Amino acid sequence: MISLKQGAEAKLYSYDFYGKPCIIKERFKKKYRHDILDSSLTEQRIKAEVRANFRCRMAGILTPTIFMVNFKDSIIYMEKILSSITVREHILNIQSTDKLTANEKLHTVAEKIGKILSKLHSNNIIHGDLTTSNMLLQGDSSDPRLYVIDFGLSSFEDSAESKGADLYVIERAFLSSHPNSECLFETILSSYQNEMENKSACHEVLAKLEEVRLRGRKRTIVG
Repeated sequence: MISLKQGAEAKLYSYDFYGKPCIIKERFKKKYRHDILDSSLTEQRIKAEVRANFRCRMAGILTPTIFMVNFKDSIIYMEKILSSITVREHILNIQSTDKLTANEKLHTVAEKIGKILSKLHSNNIIHGDLTTSNMLLQGDSSDPRLYVIDFGLSSFEDSAESKGADLYVIERAFLSSHPNSECLFETILSSYQNEMENKSACHEVLAKLEEVRLRGRKRTIVG
């Protein structure tokens, strides 16, 4: 078992699961929380993550296959997506090698992200932590397969507020991690709107996105 990285909620390891390349996600105890509360919250988060993964696959959204869940040790065993890179890495690679036409080359990926987000929200799946590090690209660089990963903060809500906040998180991720990428996020939003069948619901989500943006600006000014 090879240690890969540690985040705020879990440790990741590379593993072989009965001959299949596997990622182990182990949620660790939070010492500042009471043991019973910590165990309960951890179990809830694991169940939500597995449920979100399953719902995505039912909706045609690519996610790693869940092999097994060990609730006792707070571990999820899942498929390792081979020969893949994060969207964040892909964007940085393109921007570093061809600054003049980078956004043009990234147009297809931005469109794919918008389509995936519309599928998530049409199925009332709130990711909760949409960043370019939580999406993987695999295959042909001109038309790659896009996987969504890390549903540790996911929820299931038919709420324009929650969906607007989901969009705001990825917008902030683009602006903070990828300077001069405003047009890419506009492509994402355009693709999102085109894919959403319920145009009235989509309008509500975008209105909430603007409200969340305004609240974010006010916090920045006050801070």
